[in-house]
Amino acid sequence: MYQWRKFEFFEEKNPGKCSVPEEVEGKINCCSSGRGKIVVGCDDGMVNLLDRGFKFNHGFQAHATSVLFLQQLKQRNFLITIGEDEQTSPQLSPICLKVFDLDKTQPEGSSTTSPECIQILRIFTNQFPEAKITSFLVLEEAPPILHISIGLDNGSIYCIKGDIARERITRFKLQVDSVTDKTDASITGLGFRVDGQALQLFAVTPTSVSLFNLQDQPPRRHTLDQIGCNVNCVAMTDRLELIVGRPEAVYFYEVDGRGPCSAFEGEKKFVGWFRGYLLCVIADQRNGKNTFNIYDLKNRLIAHSTVISEVSHLICEWGNVILIMNDRTVISVGEKDMESKLDMLFKKNLYTVAINLVQTQQADAAATAEVLRKYGDHLYGKQDYDEAMSQYIYTIGYLEPSYVIQKFLDAQRIYNLTNYLEKLHEKGLGAKDHTTLLLNCYTKLKDVKKLNVFIKGEDGIGEHKFDVETAIRVCRAAGYHEHAMYVAKKAGKHEWYLKILLEDLDEYQEALLYISSLEPSQAGITMKEYGKILVEHKPVETVEILMKLCTEEESTNGGTLDGTYISMLPSPVDFLNMFIHHPKSLMDFLERYISVVRESPAQVEIHNTLLELYLSNDLNFPSMAQESTGEGSSTVGVSLTKSESKEKLAADAKDKDKEKDRLERLKKGLSLLKNGWPSDLEHPLYDVDLAIILCETNSFKEGLLFLYEKMKLYTEVIACYMQAHDHVGLIACCKKLGDSNSGGDSSLWGDLLKYFGELGEDCSKEVKEVLTYIERDDILPPIIVLQTLAKNPCLTLSVVKDYIARKLEKESKLIEEDHRAVEKYQESTLNMRKETHDLRTNARIFQLSKCTACSFTLDLPAVHFMCMHSFHQRCLGDNEKECPECAHEYRSVMEMKKSLEHNPKDHDSFFQQLKNSKDGFSVVAEYFGRGIVSKTSPTEPQKSANIPTRNGF
Repeated sequence: MYQWRKFEFFEEKNPGKCSVPEEVEGKINCCSSGRGKIVVGCDDGMVNLLDRGFKFNHGFQAHATSVLFLQQLKQRNFLITIGEDEQTSPQLSPICLKVFDLDKTQPEGSSTTSPECIQILRIFTNQFPEAKITSFLVLEEAPPILHISIGLDNGSIYCIKGDIARERITRFKLQVDSVTDKTDASITGLGFRVDGQALQLFAVTPTSVSLFNLQDQPPRRHTLDQIGCNVNCVAMTDRLELIVGRPEAVYFYEVDGRGPCSAFEGEKKFVGWFRGYLLCVIADQRNGKNTFNIYDLKNRLIAHSTVISEVSHLICEWGNVILIMNDRTVISVGEKDMESKLDMLFKKNLYTVAINLVQTQQADAAATAEVLRKYGDHLYGKQDYDEAMSQYIYTIGYLEPSYVIQKFLDAQRIYNLTNYLEKLHEKGLGAKDHTTLLLNCYTKLKDVKKLNVFIKGEDGIGEHKFDVETAIRVCRAAGYHEHAMYVAKKAGKHEWYLKILLEDLDEYQEALLYISSLEPSQAGITMKEYGKILVEHKPVETVEILMKLCTEEESTNGGTLDGTYISMLPSPVDFLNMFIHHPKSLMDFLERYISVVRESPAQVEIHNTLLELYLSNDLNFPSMAQESTGEGSSTVGVSLTKSESKEKLAADAKDKDKEKDRLERLKKGLSLLKNGWPSDLEHPLYDVDLAIILCETNSFKEGLLFLYEKMKLYTEVIACYMQAHDHVGLIACCKKLGDSNSGGDSSLWGDLLKYFGELGEDCSKEVKEVLTYIERDDILPPIIVLQTLAKNPCLTLSVVKDYIARKLEKESKLIEEDHRAVEKYQESTLNMRKETHDLRTNARIFQLSKCTACSFTLDLPAVHFMCMHSFHQRCLGDNEKECPECAHEYRSVMEMKKSLEHNPKDHDSFFQQLKNSKDGFSVVAEYFGRGIVSKTSPTEPQKSANIPTRNGF
């Protein structure tokens, strides 16, 4: 006891001012607390209720003679008392148990205002003989069930369990081993222990400590110790331990026996428990005084100690420990707040005690961290840096790390700083700056082992307790590339991993292997970012990876891919910019791609790019020969001549290879133009306008001719030959494209003749050949031919002599045929006019004697038509207006006339005939000849004479 430190963690409330109110007249036999009040029972049978500050609230007569024991329930506002009433019969004991409902008062009309007594029980019966009551305890189970235990001086314990108010109870008796001396058998203390469903009862006598298991039937007793204690020296802790106070020590008991003890000498008058503190009133035999001590058992200190007089009762309420003295004075002791206690300890530099105090009293973590910080500052001031850091480490998560870090930035304290930063990262609280600082500490200490533990010592992916990018950046800057790559790979930072491989280590092959191991989507992203440098150093391998990304060749077994599947893969167009300085590799990549993929969504863009590569004149190729210069040569003459000769040979070889490659590319370009525009497609698989521009820019004649021909721009085709003065090709092209029978344009021969007419040089042979085709298809009139060729001063009349002779002979024959036709038409017209005049001026004699229809003799009534056909009227039926024999021919003529009258309004038909005819003039003349083109004004209706065609008798 004398080794324990003493502190004043408690203080007396209203010292010297509290006492039992005067309204409490009797001697206090018992008291209880709960629900914000103190209840005292007196020897006059009165029960008095006291409020905070020991102010009298009210009192009532609970028993007639005396109140022996009472207990205020916590869950319900019930008061249970044991007292002595008037003895009504010698056979009945005056001791009884009463239950009061403090929320209810007596019915109106009664003489008192005491609370309602809801039940009265006789404690002693024939089965439970009377004895002196020495202890009393009530346990509230699930309401309304109560468990009451009454300890007697004969070692017996009477138990009552059930709903006391409704008298639905069970009584049973527990017996401690009997002894010859009755004083040693009395029950001095009781304590309930509830652990889940298990209900146990501690029973203490002056010579034993026993435990009853109330779940068993009958309850079994287990003796825990052969020593006991006197009355008022038994209590229960909040950990459900039994406290027994004896003169030599205070003992603690669990269900399995005696536990730890605290050796506090002196006779224990009272023992209690308050918020983790042990309360003891100890009699000092040397001076005859009593000492009231409050012990903090966990921290082994005395939280309060004061000398007092004789105590009659010890209770706890309102957060205070209350001592009622024999002289009716009251001492109320309350615990100081945590801040006051800590200030007291800090002034004495008792930081370890302060730390233990806040930890045992379950203070919040922030308060604990503040105590640790102050302790750390204290040790830091004493230059005990190692111990100070150990305290600062405990504050991680509550104290700002910069507060600690700035104290240990000195190079001499780098080990302490490293330790703090390690702990900070272990708890996942390391920021970017902290990670940078820790890694710099490792690199300055050259502690590769710790660096390995920090970087590689964590399991799982993505579980780093530090900022990944910061760690990579610091390790990379310090030259620890392996560690930086490890973190990048583990965290899935592919861009950092590749950046280190390519920019720091020049491990291009390793970078390609790493990209190959990634998911296709991620691999595509990394290739876009680092593809340029990979193509520069590993072009073949890079193209291989791109092929796998864009086609997944390994899954197709060398076959072609369909468009649905290929649309899910990256497009080669996405990677074009990485080949900006390496067109040869780009050409190889795209050629391989289109050989595998036939229907790519980006087919047009790919073909456009390939065309640009194929047709380009200045495509850069890697040098086929190394140029060498004689840097260290100091000789002149022969040596210089040899060097220049070698350079010239190398340059010639390079030019030859370049020209050869260009021709091969042009060949591929023409093939791509043709294959990209098959005959069954209306539009090609490339941009036509771009292709034409490329062909013109790079003077690719074959490509231009193909495109113009496919687009039916025949004039542009022959213009190409005209620009090149290729007369043979020009005529061959016209033979191919100018044949109207095969869908060609025969007007090309006219353009060709015009070209030769304006050429200004002798081209007689070519003109004669052209005139042959013009004459064969009758493309141009002779006069136009002569006018066109007359412009060329180098051509003579002999060139067109035969052509003109043949045309004149042919025209003469046509003129003769036209004269004969005119004479025939004139004779026919004259006959028709004569017949018409005859019909109008002379009578027509009908001499037919038979009916045209039935061939029988013609009799009346008969019908005669102007066409000289006669019929019986009966043979005509209802149709008497037209001759049945001539009706069909007549209708045909009328329909033809109606059609001809409608044709002037059908302009499309007229112009279509005019376009398709070789001789447009003949079409116009035909329309004039049929009378379709009339001079009649559209505002004047055309008058027609109706000539009668029928006469009847």
